[in-house]
Amino acid sequence: MPTEKQAVKCFIICQRITQMYLPISLVRLDERSNDIFILAGEDIQVLIDRNGEVKIL
Repeated sequence: MPTEKQAVKCFIICQRITQMYLPISLVRLDERSNDIFILAGEDIQVLIDRNGEVKIL
């Protein structure tokens, strides 16, 4: 289950991606690390950790 900070940050990131008219292919919670992974567009990869910190990979 994602944390509240993760859920809010995930919503914001997904909203920003769709504002750029890019498709979101995958949103997944990694059960091992509890990080949220977002795959969008051709090569945009975003990782959101439990504290809501965002990393663009």
